[in-house]
Amino acid sequence: MSLASPRARWCGVAAFAMALAVAATGFADGVYYEEIARDGRIYVFADARAAGAFQKSGEVASHAITRPGYGPGKETVVFDTDDAVRLYDARHGRPDEPAAKPKDGSGAPESPLQLHVGSAAITPLGFMDFMGVWRSHTVGSGIGTNFAAIPYGDTYQTNLSEFRFSMQNSRIGFRVDADVKSSHVIGYMEADFLGNAPGNLAVSTNSNTLRSRLYWVDARMRRWELLAGQTWSLVMPGRSGISPLPGNLFFTQVIDPNYQLGLYWGRIPELRVVYHASSKAAFAVALGSPEQYIGGSAGGPLVTLPAALASTYSAELNNGTNNLGVPNRGPDLIAKAALDPSGRLHLEAGGLLRWFQLYDPTDATHHSATGGGGFASLHFELFKGFRVLANGFLSSGGGRYIFGQAPDLIARADGSPSVVKSRSTVAGLEYTKGNTLLYGYYGGLWVDRNVAADTDGKPIGYGYDGSPSSHNRLVQEISFGVSQTFWKDPKYGALNLMGQYSHLQRKPWSVAAGTPADASLDMVLANLRYTLPGSAPAVK
Repeated sequence: MSLASPRARWCGVAAFAMALAVAATGFADGVYYEEIARDGRIYVFADARAAGAFQKSGEVASHAITRPGYGPGKETVVFDTDDAVRLYDARHGRPDEPAAKPKDGSGAPESPLQLHVGSAAITPLGFMDFMGVWRSHTVGSGIGTNFAAIPYGDTYQTNLSEFRFSMQNSRIGFRVDADVKSSHVIGYMEADFLGNAPGNLAVSTNSNTLRSRLYWVDARMRRWELLAGQTWSLVMPGRSGISPLPGNLFFTQVIDPNYQLGLYWGRIPELRVVYHASSKAAFAVALGSPEQYIGGSAGGPLVTLPAALASTYSAELNNGTNNLGVPNRGPDLIAKAALDPSGRLHLEAGGLLRWFQLYDPTDATHHSATGGGGFASLHFELFKGFRVLANGFLSSGGGRYIFGQAPDLIARADGSPSVVKSRSTVAGLEYTKGNTLLYGYYGGLWVDRNVAADTDGKPIGYGYDGSPSSHNRLVQEISFGVSQTFWKDPKYGALNLMGQYSHLQRKPWSVAAGTPADASLDMVLANLRYTLPGSAPAVK
């Protein structure tokens, strides 16, 4: 089926959809409300201009709320704002129906869900987390799990469990919405408290360090969208369309701040252009900030470098300690296409190109290499509330995007780079019933050997016989969990209680005789979360 049909066909489809539209429009008690049935979906608006824009273009805002199976005939319902959700629930007699007017009978209007400065709306973002983590062995990475570095062998880490309470995963931020001429502009900022911490952090005061997560601006004009800033990489799987907004991305539902093993992602500076061919199809191209990487971040295994070049190449390649000193050649190039044929199905696929460069001072030689990869996702709702999700990533030189749990490349004895092949997956099930969410996921990471000989004949690279036990062949994790919502409303926020159990296993390429073939870990996480009140405005 073509992604773009002739204009006449689209006009005919639009006219037919308009003829079948079931719309309830009016201003009751000063509140605008409209339902529009189109293409098997129900679109609900609490803003007249948003409804008018939809009738002209057939598109909704990127922050629209999509609820599969929410309609009276199990249709997918798309809301322009949280206000539209509340009005729809009230008119259709759904549970937790909010009152249209203040209960005290004063007639006073409710407080706004945003702050206004001029014509811009500022929406507070964030939540307060109180998290507890127990692990069967000591990982030593705090509340986030370094999957590729779970302890191995007969050490104190494998003989002692660990437990910790923390609020570090709490978030704070804001979103700014403004209509500028013919464009809608969104500014987005988000931070947490998982920044670099002093060694005595947990002794007395627990003065956790604020850390930037997201800081970007996005401008959309009709079908075109431009984004610039630190954002979730275009590589990351989405739940619907192509969007930088966290609510439209697939993080899984786990509590672990490092998410599920096998998830491919990054929060990196990026310049992105998106073309929305329709409300069901989008294509994007992005330039992402590069970093040529040999391991060492978040427990990722380090490759073995040639002895004569170890000092020099440890500065030219990121080993988890050299901050912003790496001489990258050029930005990573990422492209993605996404299809949402219905509210029950999401498909996407894309590719990645990367460039590496090195300079060998022993013979004044320049070296280069090219890496790349591909990724794809299939998400579908099997029946109401029950979702099946599959995501996969494979690469030659893309380990950086698997949470740095695999290196991008090795260096040969002659100084030339050679990319490392790695691949990962996250697949699982999610089921929502009322205010309860259940989930289960499998995540896997596979890293191929890439072995060379040093000038003295000794093996170097990754995964050779006798390599460190950190050189993993396979890491896998299975997770199960539940999230219970006690109450939720944009006027006063939400309260959730969450639980997660995970089992991790990693298998090194090489182990010493008489030592275990693998390492394993069990962990239990619990979290009480209060989400701040507020709701972003509709796109005008």
